[in-house]
Amino acid sequence: MTDVIERPPARQDDESREEAPQRAAATSYRWPARVGVPVLFAVLVLGGWQAWVSLADVPAYLVPGPFDILVALRDGAPDLVEPTLVTMQEAYGGFALAAVTGFAAALLMARWKFLELGGYPYLVILQTIPIIAVAPIFVVWFGAGVATNTLVAAMIAVFPVAANTLTGLKSTDRNLVQLYRMAGAPPRVQIFSLRVPHALPEIMTGLKIAASSAAIGAIVGEFAAGVGGGKGGLGYAITRSANQLQTAELFACVVLASLVALLLFAVVTFVEWLLLHRWHESATPEEE
Repeated sequence: MTDVIERPPARQDDESREEAPQRAAATSYRWPARVGVPVLFAVLVLGGWQAWVSLADVPAYLVPGPFDILVALRDGAPDLVEPTLVTMQEAYGGFALAAVTGFAAALLMARWKFLELGGYPYLVILQTIPIIAVAPIFVVWFGAGVATNTLVAAMIAVFPVAANTLTGLKSTDRNLVQLYRMAGAPPRVQIFSLRVPHALPEIMTGLKIAASSAAIGAIVGEFAAGVGGGKGGLGYAITRSANQLQTAELFACVVLASLVALLLFAVVTFVEWLLLHRWHESATPEEE
């Protein structure tokens, strides 16, 4: 009787090597859809918008078409470069300040419970304070200009960083925390080698929210706090265009303000991918 030779089960590494090309192919297939669908949607919306203002003969000072906005961007580019750079400086400076302050506050509140009980309610109150009411106080303290607008941007952006980071730090697997305690790891080791890596998805989510909030804060700061003796940012350019009924130029400034926020959001998203794509489900390719 012929002996039956059983084939040993495939190793997990072999299976992973076999699945890797399939995942790569699925990812390469999804990228055209991820890029093409938004582009197609934008073409349809902008084309419909342009057709409506042209066929309905809508005055350009009331609702400019996409073509009018492009012309305003082209003609006003020399005058809009400096306001865009000013707003970038304020928004990105406020984002950096909010990221450092929010992360530090979350670490302290996660380490000492009494700081969370005492400080978190005031962090929420800080988020609810109207910026229009606070900006004049900042002007008295720091003067009108970039410094005040940067602080306004940081004030708006700090809460999502602190709240999401604190949630992530508190969501660490309790079994792992107990294991660290049984091994005699001090609290600082628990935080930086266990809790912070575990909280990275929540931290990056807070930073992405703060990226858009900081740009909004910079514009709002320019509305409420002014520009001082220096050059104004996009908020000042928007106000000037609105007062002169230059609606196409106003829309052009809004587009540039959105690009300022989108650039920062894209950088944070790329950093998130670098940190998470090898191990976390939110950044790995989805299986069909």
